[in-house]
Amino acid sequence: MALFGLAKTADPQPLVRGDGLYLRPAVAADYAAWAQLREQSRAFLTPWEPSWPPDDLTRAAFRRRLRRQTEDMTRDESFAFLIFDSTADELLGGLTLGGVRRGVAQAATLGYWMGAPHAGKGRMTRAVAAVARFGFDTLRLHRIEAACIPENAPSIALLERTGFQREGFARAYLKINDAWRDHILLALLEGEAKRLD
Repeated sequence: MALFGLAKTADPQPLVRGDGLYLRPAVAADYAAWAQLREQSRAFLTPWEPSWPPDDLTRAAFRRRLRRQTEDMTRDESFAFLIFDSTADELLGGLTLGGVRRGVAQAATLGYWMGAPHAGKGRMTRAVAAVARFGFDTLRLHRIEAACIPENAPSIALLERTGFQREGFARAYLKINDAWRDHILLALLEGEAKRLD
């Protein structure tokens, strides 16, 4: 069964290092910085994300998020990380390898967000490259998939810089900002990731 990755991962709290940054699962002490960065970035993120529930930035919602994160990692279903600048120890954004499929697929779906003050500086590109290595080397994935709204040219360019290739187009694929939106589908296979650090 281990051949197909059905065994649980040995480390339930992974730490991923990249060029000038590190990624780790959120902890309770991250709440204030997380809520502040998300609120500060609301207008920047709204066009690209599912609608936020009314209580999304509350401490209670953050605690629920932490419980779900722990359960998902324990079940080998999803691995959510916050991204930090390794020099300043400052929160930059978040990234998730979710929807992990084992057996003959060995695949996961990538999602990410960057706080508005930190966007456009190459940090998410480096974070995606680092988490791809984690996905292939530690989680033993064969494939990482991502989807972008066609108008999100910066996100598509980021993925292509790290080696993702366009594979298709999905109509009304995800409900983003209260509307079903078409998405470009991209994927990265084991061995295709570009080293950026």
